[in-house]
Amino acid sequence: MALLVRKYGGSSLASPKLIEAVARQVVDAAEGGNDVCVVVSAMGDTTDELLKLAAAVSPSAQGRELDMLLSSGERISIALLSMAIDKLGREAVSFTGSQAGIVTDARHGRARIVDVRPERVIEALGAGRIPIVAGFQGRSAELDITTLGRGGSDMTAVALAASLGADTCEIYTDVEGVFTADPRLVRDARKLPVLSYEEMLELSACGSKVLMLRSVEVARNNRVRLHIRSSFTGSEGTWIMEEGMEQAIISGVAHDDSEAKVTILGVPDRPGVAARVFRPLADAGARVDMIVQNVSADGRTDVSFTLPEEDVRKVEGVLSTVGEEVGSQGVVVDADVAKVSLVGAGMKSDVSVVADMFEALAAAGINIEIISTSSIRISCVIRAVSLEQAVRVVHDRFGLAEAP
Repeated sequence: MALLVRKYGGSSLASPKLIEAVARQVVDAAEGGNDVCVVVSAMGDTTDELLKLAAAVSPSAQGRELDMLLSSGERISIALLSMAIDKLGREAVSFTGSQAGIVTDARHGRARIVDVRPERVIEALGAGRIPIVAGFQGRSAELDITTLGRGGSDMTAVALAASLGADTCEIYTDVEGVFTADPRLVRDARKLPVLSYEEMLELSACGSKVLMLRSVEVARNNRVRLHIRSSFTGSEGTWIMEEGMEQAIISGVAHDDSEAKVTILGVPDRPGVAARVFRPLADAGARVDMIVQNVSADGRTDVSFTLPEEDVRKVEGVLSTVGEEVGSQGVVVDADVAKVSLVGAGMKSDVSVVADMFEALAAAGINIEIISTSSIRISCVIRAVSLEQAVRVVHDRFGLAEAP
């Protein structure tokens, strides 16, 4: 008998008919001799609709009351799925994140899980019931409802799987797994049967929307095996585990068109200035990504970095203040950029990969503005208008459509 934690995303639960189909899948897994714990997202676009509703009432809505509102979407899902499972003759019991023992810090909207106390979930499993847990939410030490951020149901599922000692955490979504590139941009993108944790971490960090980045970190740290698969087909998906079995040089191409580039012009080139620039940004919650500093000229230099476009608005005042305090010659924000990244554990031992990627972009007439690398990833900031072409030419250059 295996213990499975299954997470179903909003697209898998978007209608009563789809909820009934998910209920059948869950019951079939349970009747196959498995213990099953299910984590669910809000139905379809419910979260977006709730955000619109909040904005109509209060455009500046945030914090505790917004989390209270947004958490209601998952509560609808757990109740309906439990009803559907009961109708099929199996006993289910629904739990909010708080009832399931998901304890978080007090940061509303981006809370982090600090503990999981799944006693009620364990009790339900022991009684032969199927626990249905609301993803994306928990409670703080002050007993306030909190939410985990976009993709937070992935985080709930992985944290529960780690706490319960589950054999596998299955992430059911509307795609069949992780592909070598976004199939909407690259028609011949290939589904990857296996990836390592490190490869999936880099893909998620570089824009792949399949898994929430923090959930992959928790899976790696607790050695939780992940299986990414479609709720609409019965096909095998992509396994995420300690070592990938597909030893390709490159695993895939990821892209992100949601970032902006900030350049602080004419910064004095002396010790301590970089710290004075980035400490206030960190304190303001800005998620700074790639950073580059130009060669100094006449004692001054330009410092450029990227961050999510949604973070720009909340740090605009900080940027102006920082620029003045360090004696810069101005601050420029450029939202017309995008990031294309190449990921693969095999590139550690193949130095030609960098040159091949740069040559592919150059041959397509695509200029690179910022470069960042790790041992298994190369990322380039380019003009947003060239993003789709960049993904395709890099995918083609490395023959990723061809199975190794």
